[in-house]
Amino acid sequence: MKKTLRVLVLAVFALTGFSGHAQAFEITPSYGYQFGGRLNYGSNYLKVDNSGMFGITAGFEARRDYMIEVTYINMSTELRIRDRILSPSEDFLADMNVDWFLVGGTRYFTNGNIKPFFGGQLGLSVFSPKNENRDIVNRSLDSATYFSFGFKGGVVIMLTESIGLNFQGNILFPVEWGGVYVGVGPGGPSTGVSAGGTIVMGGFSGGLVFRFGA
Repeated sequence: MKKTLRVLVLAVFALTGFSGHAQAFEITPSYGYQFGGRLNYGSNYLKVDNSGMFGITAGFEARRDYMIEVTYINMSTELRIRDRILSPSEDFLADMNVDWFLVGGTRYFTNGNIKPFFGGQLGLSVFSPKNENRDIVNRSLDSATYFSFGFKGGVVIMLTESIGLNFQGNILFPVEWGGVYVGVGPGGPSTGVSAGGTIVMGGFSGGLVFRFGA
């Protein structure tokens, strides 16, 4: 994951270099609430539960009102399952840590103290399960990395020339999420679940904007 983050940061610097100049630099730490997503297979499903999230975005102003950004987001949540054989009612399957590493661009629509914005992102999401429910699964679940993309929109309210507030909503799409194998615990019959598809995960957050330069 550290190698992936370094690659994304270098990509931002490279893109900024192609723009010819960087007028300003922004850092935005944030905290919010991320809605999970559900992947159906027949009448059953795997679900990433809702949870809190924190993130940080670093951006360069490639040209006036256009930012090139790298973003890191973390969710600490639960993976849940409903399966007519393994778990007829929805049950806890594992704790789940989700890391997002994204590169994108944001367009500010005004350059005053109140700045609505919209942006798009692409990158990777890493799903890392742990503390599996041994009543359902008889071995550890593997971590998995997926290509992901997303969109965001909101408003920045600048309190001074260098400090502001960020309020935004986002939609994130991990592509082809799934492929989880689950088996009944020791002594029971062995069976499995393998499901894939794109899920949609929306959320909202607030943060502080620290702006340096012009």
